[in-house]
Amino acid sequence: MSKKPRVFSREFKLRVVRRLLAGEKMSIVAQESKVLRKDLYIWRDRYRTGGAEALRGAGRPRKGEELAVLKKSLQGAAVAGGGAGQRIAELERKVGQQQVELDFFRQALRQVEEARRPSTGLGVTRSTR
Repeated sequence: MSKKPRVFSREFKLRVVRRLLAGEKMSIVAQESKVLRKDLYIWRDRYRTGGAEALRGAGRPRKGEELAVLKKSLQGAAVAGGGAGQRIAELERKVGQQQVELDFFRQALRQVEEARRPSTGLGVTRSTR
């Protein structure tokens, strides 16, 4: 005999998500509200990307709905610009640093390869000491 899946109202989901965002532990909120932790993670992530509207109903989002929510959140990030712009700048600095390191190691490898002697044939000394 299979159980019917529980259906939660938007208000209930919103109350639970607000508790999580206020800093309460996920496991405690899950026990008290009798909701699986995986569902709480899903609700929290949907709320972060699409606000209260993203907590609309039970089950899967309608086709294209998640895409619309994602587009909306990206537009909001572009308008706000602060956090996303800083993150992009940080990542660009990291890529630049990695490029400098790659160039250094390529040059070192080139020098090592040039210093090697050919080691083929009989009686030839080895290439490294």
